[in-house]
Amino acid sequence: MDVDEVLDCRGERCPLPVIRLARRMADVPPGTVVRLLADDPAAAVDVPAWCRMRGQDYLGSPAAATFDVRRTN
Repeated sequence: MDVDEVLDCRGERCPLPVIRLARRMADVPPGTVVRLLADDPAAAVDVPAWCRMRGQDYLGSPAAATFDVRRTN
């Protein structure tokens, strides 16, 4: 998968990775894929839930502590 940007939030505790993801997604154009690196175990639940609530595409977790999200709107 082509990733447009990587947002490294390793070492940060939730909810900070999701907050940083939300802020970044607001600034990128629709269709942009952002790979979030977050090693807090809560991110595995928080990132997909945030995507559902905000209508963004959760593209999966291709590796440990890695979450791909595409901006839809």
